[in-house]
Amino acid sequence: MEVGAVWPFTVIYTGGFNPLLWMPITGIGSFDLPSYDIEVTPFLGTILDGKTHEFAFSVTNALNMWLIDANLHVWLGKKSEKTEGRLLRHHILPSVVTLVSNYTGLNTTFSTTANKTVSSVGWVKSSHGKITTDSTQRFDFSNFMVVGESGPMQIVNQIINFNDSVHAKLPTSSFFSIKSSKRFPLYLYSGVVGEANGTISVVTNLTLGYNEKRVQAGDSGFSISSLKNLQNGQVVMVVEGNSVVGGMGSTQQAYQYKDSITSLFHEALFMSTGSDLALIGAPLKVLISFTNGMAFTAFDAGKGPSLINWSDNGL
Repeated sequence: MEVGAVWPFTVIYTGGFNPLLWMPITGIGSFDLPSYDIEVTPFLGTILDGKTHEFAFSVTNALNMWLIDANLHVWLGKKSEKTEGRLLRHHILPSVVTLVSNYTGLNTTFSTTANKTVSSVGWVKSSHGKITTDSTQRFDFSNFMVVGESGPMQIVNQIINFNDSVHAKLPTSSFFSIKSSKRFPLYLYSGVVGEANGTISVVTNLTLGYNEKRVQAGDSGFSISSLKNLQNGQVVMVVEGNSVVGGMGSTQQAYQYKDSITSLFHEALFMSTGSDLALIGAPLKVLISFTNGMAFTAFDAGKGPSLINWSDNGL
């Protein structure tokens, strides 16, 4: 039985697309892969039947180079001798995938869209009474790719929307709900802009974003948090034969986090510039602002770390 799904964020490891993009900034999530939650509470009635059950994962519509691991989170009720439950409804809309392609010699366009919905409702009876849990996942995917100039020019424009919600209702009319809306944009342009003296200049422009908004609500009120993490990179790389002989890369990263409970606001801007001929000492400039008074460390690749004291009046 399929109980849930994940459409993961596009992680780009160091060196991906163009090595000059990632000096010294690395791709979002490349050192700490994003994790995802799949709600299995509605299925407790099916699991707690005295039989052995297995949780398994599979990858579909992708290359076979995936390493998957997971943690099972279990909360035990000490006041109840036996936990009972029942799956009331489980509904999966199969993935709807469309692919439209157009070939003109070596020039090609591909347009791919896909969507999927998973929903389940079940109740569990414990020391807190009969709790009904409603879980829903919705996914939308679009990818547009262009191969032009008989091969050297490539464009990728991709957006992943990943929305999920969990609503739990207690017998006392108390409730708790959490809703997460994620949006992962990706844009890539790569092309050859000139040839001279046996060399070619390859231009790469990249935009990568991780955006999430979370809303939690319950008897005690509600809270809203948002995360915006965006990278923009531009590279010109000079290639002779199979060797890189020159070039310049620049990457900017903007990170913003807001939390309505603590009124916390984090904002950071990272900028890096580097050359493949002089990578050591490539400057990294960091600008960070907080609404709360605190101290933090800023880093300059040429000078090393330095401590900056932040006050409500500014730096």
